[in-house]
This record gives sequence, structure tokens and C-alpha cells, in this order.
Amino acid sequence: MSHLVALFTSKYFLAPTIGWAVAQLLKMIIDTFRSGFSKERFKSNTGMPSSHGAIVAALIIITGLLKGTGSFEFAVVLFFGSIVLFDATGVRFETQRQGKALNNLNDERLEEGKQPLDIIRFKEKLGHNMIEIIVGCLIGIVSAIVVYHLPI
Repeated sequence: MSHLVALFTSKYFLAPTIGWAVAQLLKMIIDTFRSGFSKERFKSNTGMPSSHGAIVAALIIITGLLKGTGSFEFAVVLFFGSIVLFDATGVRFETQRQGKALNNLNDERLEEGKQPLDIIRFKEKLGHNMIEIIVGCLIGIVSAIVVYHLPI
């Protein structure tokens, strides 16, 4: 039980968790205003702001504040965080473009009376654009600074 208490009171755990929660809540609010409420959006990995950005930035900043920017821990978090952000903006964003192209191709084939490439539609929203990442990172930075100053 003491391990769970240690985890849930750890600033390394709290900063990214709060960043994620704030980003997801804001994402739900923004999407509700844009297109109506959908509980599916809460667990979504896409949209404004980026929860990837919030988690990664919070973890990088809280580690830098607690361990120092010259520490091994900071270097590890910085490099792995960079990979996550690159994936969220690069690989996943490109995959969403491919999903759109394949869905368009399927639609065209159906209109022409041909067999579609796939029965289901491919996801068209998988990654983040740069603005979504930046806003998510700002949320993570603020979360880390707030958690850093908590008297835990």
C-alpha cells in the first residue's frame, strides 16, 4: 500500500497526470462547442490540445526542476519525450493523411460499382498539428510548475 501512496504523491507522477487531465478536459469542452458532446472524445488521442504534449512537457519540466537539467533522468525523459512528440506530429499525422486518401479511394470505387479496398473506414484523425502540440506543451509546463510548488 505504501508503494501506491508513494506513486500518487510523487511529483513525477502528479505533473503529467494533471497535464493529461487538463488537456483532455479542455479537449472535451472545445469539441463540445465545435460539434456537440461525445464521451468518446475523452479517451481520444487527437485534437486540441494535445494530451501527448501535456504529458511529455510536464514530465520533462518536473524532472528538470527536481533532478536538474544535467541529470541522467532529465536526459532520458527529454529524448523519449522528443520521440513521443515526433511520433504525434510526424508518423501519426502522416498515417491520418493516408487514411483520408484510402477512404477517398474506397468512396470512388464504390461510386464506380467496384469492390472497395476495405469494408471499414480508416481513421482520419490520428495525429496532431503543431498548434495542438504547442498548446498541450504549455498546459504541461504550467502543470509541472504548479506541482513543483505543491508542499508534498
